[in-house]
Amino acid sequence: MRVHIATDHAAFELKNYLVEQLTRAGHDVVDHGAETYDAVDDYPMFVIPCAEAVAAEAGIGVVLGGSGNGEQIAANKVKGIRAALAYNSDIARLAREHNDANIISLGGRMQSLEDAWEMVDVFLNTPFSGDERHQRRIDQISEHENKG
Repeated sequence: MRVHIATDHAAFELKNYLVEQLTRAGHDVVDHGAETYDAVDDYPMFVIPCAEAVAAEAGIGVVLGGSGNGEQIAANKVKGIRAALAYNSDIARLAREHNDANIISLGGRMQSLEDAWEMVDVFLNTPFSGDERHQRRIDQISEHENKG
């Protein structure tokens, strides 16, 4: 599976760890940066291009930051993105099953590297349920996104 990933300085170590884990698991990883640690970089410059690539490919992605909050907000500004902030594997699973989320957002300062990998792995390996009530709600969100 092709997985887009992006971070700023606050989760730089986590991004590098996840890229390694994703590659080891056989995924095709597209790294949107940051490429080097810069303590004053800004997450929108990495997260927005990552989200745009996910939307363009109808793909899947991972965005990271200190808490994951701002990164989720930035990703959700891109048409077609449903980014979910996860803080445990149950939330990661539900984001896919119920919301057909296409981006998971994690905070690099919020959990261990191993727990972050578990959430990403669960997210990537959980399909959307296809349940009519969930699809109906996603359609309502998409309609507002398209028409206002």
